[in-house]
Amino acid sequence: MRIHVVADAADKDGGYVSERLLQRGGVITELDRDALPVFGTLDGSDLVLLLGSDKSAHEEKWTESVTAETRFVRAALAAGTPVMGICYGAQLVARALGGTSWRADQAELGWSRVDTTDHVLCPEGPWGQMHKDVFAPGPTTRVIGTSWRGPQCIVDDSFGARTIAWQFHPEVTPTTYERWVHEGYFGDTGVDPKDLVRQAHAHAPAARNLAHRLTDDALTYLGVVA
Repeated sequence: MRIHVVADAADKDGGYVSERLLQRGGVITELDRDALPVFGTLDGSDLVLLLGSDKSAHEEKWTESVTAETRFVRAALAAGTPVMGICYGAQLVARALGGTSWRADQAELGWSRVDTTDHVLCPEGPWGQMHKDVFAPGPTTRVIGTSWRGPQCIVDDSFGARTIAWQFHPEVTPTTYERWVHEGYFGDTGVDPKDLVRQAHAHAPAARNLAHRLTDDALTYLGVVA
């Protein structure tokens, strides 16, 4: 499996998802989302994985980067390469497929269960959350998971290859989540940072197993493995 992982230069940790991809025989090539190549110039790819970011896709200052990444996603799908997205990556997938995203009224943080219509591709969790934005899907995209803030999982098979994306963080490890908390990514929300870190460590054993199983099922849905 040749996998191209799109991420911020300063945060390339694919956590439990990348761990499982490597266990399944994946060979990962990291791509800086602010310097993406033309998709056709890549030396083959069986899967594109878009990780999270502290950017906001709706902010004007990121227009060039967002435009480049959405074009990259569409080119990958047109070439028959499936795409998997996480958090910001899910928002980019939604935009690439005709949807949009915007700033939510309040950040979604900590571990929570999601409402789902597909317990295989979007188990109810609980899953780690850390995002300030919300997205709306495009016209061909199906929402199979939600929280009270918005979509949590989308799938689409109308652009040449299949796509799946999660707003929650199946990949996140306690170490990474703790770093995000200490960096203050979510801003001043009144949520106790110590409680967020406690949740990350308390859910770690189950989270890893959930993430590995979800990665396996997503690979099957995307047609990357039989």
